[in-house]
Amino acid sequence: MEYDKSICCAFSGHRPVKLPWGLNERDPRCVALKAEIAARLDGIYEAGYRVFFCGMALGCDMYFAEEVIKLKERRGDAKLIAVIPCGSQPDRWTAAQRQRYNDILLRTDGSELISVNYTPECMQQRNRYMVDKSSLLLCCYNGHPGGGTMSTILYAQRSGADVVIIDI
Repeated sequence: MEYDKSICCAFSGHRPVKLPWGLNERDPRCVALKAEIAARLDGIYEAGYRVFFCGMALGCDMYFAEEVIKLKERRGDAKLIAVIPCGSQPDRWTAAQRQRYNDILLRTDGSELISVNYTPECMQQRNRYMVDKSSLLLCCYNGHPGGGTMSTILYAQRSGADVVIIDI
């Protein structure tokens, strides 16, 4: 599926291990982050973006996907595209995490599978795929050097995409 890049937004963010609240989504900081993602999505939508790419990882990716689903319910023309790095992505997750993943997948408007099997490069390939398809990167970033989120920000900047950072 091809979309006009000018209406596409990619997302990147940290997994629970890099979040100060870990897996505790009831933590007020996590609740506030989800509200911030929702507010940013509303603004991005108002700016003309309609297609949202999500890498489907635990943590911030899931928050983003769920907020896009809510946006889709309010605004019928928003689309959520899952960009899955490999077919085994959720295999080591808990049953509840896999259920959440599958619930989100059922509510997407499409998906792209980067690699059938896990490879050392598939996560970075997923991130670059999303940036290459988008003119905007929205990300949740803790400011620490290194890691996939920072690499994705740098790649987006080199690629000429606009970058919006939500500080964690």
